[in-house]
Amino acid sequence: MYHPTTRVLTVLELLQAHESISGPNLAARLEVNIRTVRHYITLLQDLGIPIEAERGRQGGYRLRPGFKLPPLMFTEDEALALTLGLLAARRMGLSTAAPAVEGALAKVERVMPASLRARMEAVQETLIFDLPPPYATPSSATLLSFSVATQQHRRITMRYRAWGDHETERAFDPYGVVYYDGRWFTVGYCHLRAGLRMFRLDRVLRAEIGDPLFERPDDFDSMAYVVASLASAPGTWAVDVLLETTLDQARQRVPAAMATLEVVPGGVLLRCHVENLDWVARLLVGLGFRMRVRRPPELRDALRRLAAEIAEAAGRICDDGDLS
Repeated sequence: MYHPTTRVLTVLELLQAHESISGPNLAARLEVNIRTVRHYITLLQDLGIPIEAERGRQGGYRLRPGFKLPPLMFTEDEALALTLGLLAARRMGLSTAAPAVEGALAKVERVMPASLRARMEAVQETLIFDLPPPYATPSSATLLSFSVATQQHRRITMRYRAWGDHETERAFDPYGVVYYDGRWFTVGYCHLRAGLRMFRLDRVLRAEIGDPLFERPDDFDSMAYVVASLASAPGTWAVDVLLETTLDQARQRVPAAMATLEVVPGGVLLRCHVENLDWVARLLVGLGFRMRVRRPPELRDALRRLAAEIAEAAGRICDDGDLS
């Protein structure tokens, strides 16, 4: 739980960071109700902070124009949050230039008291992130352009390099930006193909934010679209396998981006597209479920080859009982 004093100071920080901020927005950020927000505002005004209330439907709170406060010292929780965020950004490849993260960390450390700096250095030196390393990282300018366009509902004109180095010019309405499984994606409406599409940001050669605005569907889930698109991506082999288990158990063991799962009579139908049947045979056996292969018949041959390999390994025993 936050101490009330921390929340009051957080209100002041938010007011300095925004020209104006609404009461409901402050309440949501601080996880309190509107009445408590008004109490915090009153406390700050009693301390001589010139906070003005803007009435009306779009009203809110703001600091009197021209009023500035010296920088506040970070609390231990704030310093930890900043440090973790920067370390995660470095791990995710969020900044293509390492000095950007290192410079930000150095600035944060510079304003910390010695005791707090020592604690944050301990976090940096010992913390291990279990995040997949990025396969390819987009430029910072590309990531920022798509994020801004998504926030402002503005169309982007981009040049995109697809598989085989085929380049196209596209008008695109970005609905979201997603980091998943070590890659950065954007999802939205592609005017060239007249439909929803997903693009890898590291394949964007150029992106310019335009003036045309677009409406984003209210119930659109960008992450769900990315996961479903990856699971149904084209491949040499279309695989259908009936898993004799429940949907909950299947979801616990089958990577969401690897396959789609559907409840059918007799169990759960796993569907995916793969390039290598020997690979999917090993994955299926590792799930630990009884199964029936519906297609392709070549997958049965791959499972037989895998069974022979396992049987051979099991029989490779020396006379003294050690594995040879």
